[in-house]
Amino acid sequence: MFRGFHSCKLWRISYNSAPAFTPSTASPFPPLESLVFEPHDPHQCTKSLQDLVDHCKSTSHCNTTLFSSSEKFESLVNRFQGSCSSEEARELHLKGIKYGFVGSLFLSNSLINIYVRIGDLGSAQKLFDEMSSRNLVTWACLISGYTQNGEPHEACVRFRDMVRAGFIPNHYAFGSALRACQESGSSGCKLGLQIHALISKTRYGSDVVVCNVLISMYGSCLDSPNDAHSVFDGIEIRNSISWNSIISVYSRRGDAISAFELFSSMLKEGLGFSFRPNEYTFGSLITAACSPVDSGFCVLKQILAKVEKSGFLQDLYVGSALVSGFARFGLTDDAKKILGQMGEKNVISMNGLMVGLVKQKQGEAAAKVFREMKDLVGTNSDSYVILLSAFPEFSSLGEGRRKGREVHAHVIRTELTDSKVAIGNGLVNMYAKSGAIADACSVFELMVGKDSVSWNSLISGLDQNECFEDSSESFLRMRRTGFMPSNFTLISTLSSCASLGWIVLGEQIHCDGIKLGLDIDVSVSNALLALYAETGCLTECLKVFSLMPEYDQVSWNSVIGALSDSEASVSLAVKYFLEMMRGGWVLSRVTFINILSAVSSLSLHEVGHQIHALVLKYCLSDDTAIGNALLSCYGKCGEMNQCEKIFSRMTDTRDEVSWNSMISGYIHNELLNKAMDLVWFMMQTGQRLDSFTFATVLSACASVATLGRGMEVHACGIRACLESDVVVGSALVDMYSKCGRIDYASRFFELMPQKNVYSWNSMISGFARHGHGEKALKIFTRMKLDGQPPDHVTFVGVLSACSHVGLVEEGFEHFESMNEVYRLSPRMEHFSCMVDLLGRAGKLNKVDDFINGMPMKPNVLIWRTVLGACSRSNGRNTELGRKAAEMLMELEPQNAVNYVLLANMYASGEKWEDVAKARAAMKEAAVKKEAGCSWVTMKDGVHVFVAGDKSHHEKDSIYEKLRELNRKMREEGYIPQTNYALYDLELENKEELLSYHSEKIAVAFVLTRQSALPIRIMKNLRVCGDCHSAFGYISKIVGRQIILRDSNRFHHFQDGKCSCGDYW
Repeated sequence: MFRGFHSCKLWRISYNSAPAFTPSTASPFPPLESLVFEPHDPHQCTKSLQDLVDHCKSTSHCNTTLFSSSEKFESLVNRFQGSCSSEEARELHLKGIKYGFVGSLFLSNSLINIYVRIGDLGSAQKLFDEMSSRNLVTWACLISGYTQNGEPHEACVRFRDMVRAGFIPNHYAFGSALRACQESGSSGCKLGLQIHALISKTRYGSDVVVCNVLISMYGSCLDSPNDAHSVFDGIEIRNSISWNSIISVYSRRGDAISAFELFSSMLKEGLGFSFRPNEYTFGSLITAACSPVDSGFCVLKQILAKVEKSGFLQDLYVGSALVSGFARFGLTDDAKKILGQMGEKNVISMNGLMVGLVKQKQGEAAAKVFREMKDLVGTNSDSYVILLSAFPEFSSLGEGRRKGREVHAHVIRTELTDSKVAIGNGLVNMYAKSGAIADACSVFELMVGKDSVSWNSLISGLDQNECFEDSSESFLRMRRTGFMPSNFTLISTLSSCASLGWIVLGEQIHCDGIKLGLDIDVSVSNALLALYAETGCLTECLKVFSLMPEYDQVSWNSVIGALSDSEASVSLAVKYFLEMMRGGWVLSRVTFINILSAVSSLSLHEVGHQIHALVLKYCLSDDTAIGNALLSCYGKCGEMNQCEKIFSRMTDTRDEVSWNSMISGYIHNELLNKAMDLVWFMMQTGQRLDSFTFATVLSACASVATLGRGMEVHACGIRACLESDVVVGSALVDMYSKCGRIDYASRFFELMPQKNVYSWNSMISGFARHGHGEKALKIFTRMKLDGQPPDHVTFVGVLSACSHVGLVEEGFEHFESMNEVYRLSPRMEHFSCMVDLLGRAGKLNKVDDFINGMPMKPNVLIWRTVLGACSRSNGRNTELGRKAAEMLMELEPQNAVNYVLLANMYASGEKWEDVAKARAAMKEAAVKKEAGCSWVTMKDGVHVFVAGDKSHHEKDSIYEKLRELNRKMREEGYIPQTNYALYDLELENKEELLSYHSEKIAVAFVLTRQSALPIRIMKNLRVCGDCHSAFGYISKIVGRQIILRDSNRFHHFQDGKCSCGDYW
């Protein structure tokens, strides 16, 4: 009896040995909730055996006394003790019946044990059901058998039956049941916790066998290292399996520090015992050493030395782990050397080396290892999956795709695609990463069986290949087919939603993630942060961040980046950056790039210097992206000297962004000449100029209306073969229109081979700016016919065009179509255009009603437009103007323009006392108005003039020409419009004051030079009515076109008429 039980006991210990080092693979076990039993008989012998048993029962006339001798019983036990075949099991069963031992509990337990060992669980269960009495060994044998043979669900059911039958499980039954719970996945975790509670009430709470399995369950199934360590601490007498189990728990989590601390404790505690590291110990330590990127290589080297000293280098398991570990760190020569020293190699060794090479993006090397070793060690499905993952890492993606198709053909011929879903998944992944997304979709659709990995591979591949709509649709298909999404599924789908701006679907997926408990995954939360940030839902983004149970570096970078991109919340980015530092997080290059963007937006000089110091501390100053971010930051903060120092040190790391950052910095700080010089230097040194460079410089030329410089840049663009680029083309249209050459802008626009929304908007705004409202509206009609949907900027141009030519009704039609036709909610700038439209048309009585009907509260832009309209109304409706002025003083008391407009309104109505009060209020507020000036660009430079200017070195000839012009204008019928002399002076003084306005001085200066070219005058303020009238006379007198650009628009004067038709 003792020997039989001992046999069972030895087999249990063998099964439970080193539980933490058995590779865990997902198995399609049925859920615990569906209690369905299907007999499993791999040897197809149950039916014939049962026939023999029934025959013996019916024909045997057993004499129990004759055959109950201890010698015969002992003989059977000794003979069949280690049986492992169905024939021997059949023979023992028949002899037990023949000799009358059917009621022997020991023999029945031994027979169940043999059936379990050979995998004949049907016969084992049949015998179990027929037994008249059972003991703990009976139950333990059956439970352990189901667990061992991959039926954890049935094992859990039998354990429940055992407890219900009143048996108190022994440590073998507990161990087997816990192992079954662990292998059942999340569905078995609840039962596992209940079993642990039951164990704690028995004497097995500190039993080493039971506790070893509990450690493994908490570590792998429940991912609870603290609970696993608590169980470990409660073991009275630990063995090597205990140490290996707890070390494995931390190793799998990537907690190398804890794993090696435990290893050190194991060596210390085992000095008087036999706790020497074995192959399982080293396997876990090698896995742990591969976790920390910084120090893992050094630790791995030390483990190699320890392995060599301990004599385990020849071990297949340890050697394969070392090969994989060294290969993952890119030490492929060391990995191959270890592989050569291994006494035995198998397919796992080859696969480990290939995985390491693929991770190092050495696809060709991985494929070569497969070719050289496949005939020596054989292949398995994992080999082909790894090989397929190597092809996207080829230096030539086309060559990798071609090799991938060859392997695809091979697995089709060998029918591996139909039998192994992992290979189909590998094919989908390979084609997706190789850019052949159509082939990936074809493979997916032809797959006989699909699992969640198949769907994840497809959805991820579609997202990576920018097929965002297909990716989102595939996610919905997956859900309809009944597959549960994983964290990888949500990450890819949320990325697609973010790229498409589909916030509604993104929110639905967020809800799905909460229901499935996936929102607590840090990577899923990071994807949610990106979704809400890219769709402008900053409040939701911050809420997701605040609810995250744990963060990683990506989480902090995401929220700081989102805040940096939001104008209203840039200051919060600095706050979160400081919190990140206080939390002890390591700052990455992405962190610095994001925070430097925020600092540049806020122009925080001191903070910029402090972050620069941190960059130097982290040794990241040589990083090109960070250098570019520093250039942008210092440029926007006005410290171009710092930019020049950084740029000069970037001799070997400059890229196109570096050059563009410098050019943008010069332009931002109004150093256009330096920007242009840098462009010429780029061309002379052979530096490639991209479309962004030209668009930036052209924008600068447009802002200061330097037509000559703009044309030079245009010529450079032609030389760089970028004239047909849509970005450069749109910038050229904008530049020519803002520099007064609307004819050039229109001509170039018509020649553009491709147009985008910016091209159309530039042309519409250009025509509107030059007073060609009808042409602007025709371009808008062509834009719609061309299939280009308008945006908010388009309607600003359209409404401005209507305003400049007085098309009130048509303006209202376009305004209403924004929401009704194009689903564009009007913004503040559109309401401002409508107020301007009514004001210019003299319909001031309708302005107040329009403002009261606005869905948002009017801001300074609206009220300033109202006050400007009232100041041009010759004193009519001063009540509305006074109301607008009061709102402006409340909202923006330090802006001098508000006081000037108010004074101008009173002056136009000759209310001089109110004018004096407005100027007194301006003086009391200690604000200064911007001095009006005009300038012209000549061959010898830019000449700037102010009203009554006598500082120019050619002042005598200028004023002589001015007097001549005044005389000739009066002869033509010119009468000074003294109502624009906004001072309470005598008539003669007012006329003299008007004659010395800066734009008239500029025109006189140009006419002192001999030329027949059009005269181009720029003015920083709105031109007054008297000067507008005078320019019409001057253009007729001198026979030259005069193009005046003021702060609002262009005026083209020719033959005494203006392009605005005196409606401005």
